Amino acid sequence: MMEERALMQQALAEAARAETVGEVPVGAALLCSDGSLFTAHNAPITTCDATAHAEIRAIRAACRAQGNYRLVGAVLAVTLEPCLMCCGAILHARIARVVIGADDPKGGAAGSLYQTLADRRLNHRPQLTRGVEAAACGALLTDFFRRRRRQR
Repeated sequence: MMEERALMQQALAEAARAETVGEVPVGAALLCSDGSLFTAHNAPITTCDATAHAEIRAIRAACRAQGNYRLVGAVLAVTLEPCLMCCGAILHARIARVVIGADDPKGGAAGSLYQTLADRRLNHRPQLTRGVEAAACGALLTDFFRRRRRQR
């Protein structure tokens, strides 16, 4: 299985692509149990779709390719801690493990604001690994928003 850092590098590459098209640089890489890899980046602005987060787009692509809405045994790496919506999709898809780069103190639902993925009341709880390539993931976002503020 692809090592966590290598998977996060795939997600970081997607995040960089997002920035080139004017999206907030968040990327995801989803490795299915059969070894197939799906990557995506944030695209709500370019698609006019509030649900087009990197995690959702990667999950949708994997589900279509696998022919199943459940991705049992899959590992998802994401450069920024997932929001509530994305955590819901992760749970419904039964993703086995989530690898998080940077924490999101303003909107994170996997530990920062909410403990959605660890909530014992829910019927699925993926394993969590936090802080993988956190400095690189955080710097990408910090630099993006710093440049945005200067442009205003």
